[in-house]
Amino acid sequence: MPQNDLQRARDFRLSFARRQAGEVREVPGGFLVLHREYARSHEHNQLHIVGPADPEGLPALADEAMAFLPHRRITVHDETLGPLCAPALERAGYSHVTEVLMVHTGPVPEAAAADVVERDLGPDPYGPLRRALTAQQRRWMPDADERTVHDLVERRTARRAGAEDVLFLAAHDDSGEIVSWADLYLEPAAGIAQIEEVATAEPYLRRGYADAVLTAALRRAAAAGCALRFLVADQDDWPLRWYGRRGFTAVGRAHSFSRF
Repeated sequence: MPQNDLQRARDFRLSFARRQAGEVREVPGGFLVLHREYARSHEHNQLHIVGPADPEGLPALADEAMAFLPHRRITVHDETLGPLCAPALERAGYSHVTEVLMVHTGPVPEAAAADVVERDLGPDPYGPLRRALTAQQRRWMPDADERTVHDLVERRTARRAGAEDVLFLAAHDDSGEIVSWADLYLEPAAGIAQIEEVATAEPYLRRGYADAVLTAALRRAAAAGCALRFLVADQDDWPLRWYGRRGFTAVGRAHSFSRF
């Protein structure tokens, strides 16, 4: 994978973060995104560091820039700078996750067996996509309050502004219930697509629904002229290997730091 494709994927992530933000504030070495409507979403309220930056000074910079927020979230996109920031941030109480940027280098798969369609949250508070997302969010975070669950579900509305075309793909079971889903962010003019949040409701795991959703996302991205198709996976979690078996190759890393 050419190095410029890795940089294009990183640039797309940074552009997406800016475009979906309610507010952007420049800081030394990067920028702060804010979205007060989804205050519990760390994705929408965090520091993005692109460098150069002082690793030892990063905890103080975050405290100053995010003083009014109950959490701290910092993503360091520079692969060399990220590990240098880890010691100071971990001393300050941050947890550290290594994010792996994976590019699809395999062939575009054949059409999926399960039917996958585009869905939206829509105005109905009990609509099928919102209902599925809310139920699974509560399974993942059983101790979360209602505001947190609300923000983590509804933040998809903000994502619509992040790229030229943002699709929410969903697979259904025989009864019509949504059982698996994913985001697809398309920038056809740049030839780039990002796949995000591939997930399956726990009662429907290991039935091929996630494969169907991922296949549909790849096929839609290819049909839109997006030759660069990528996603982000946790280095220490099992989906990394699952994606690897489906034609994705690790090409770079970012580093995410959180404190609650």
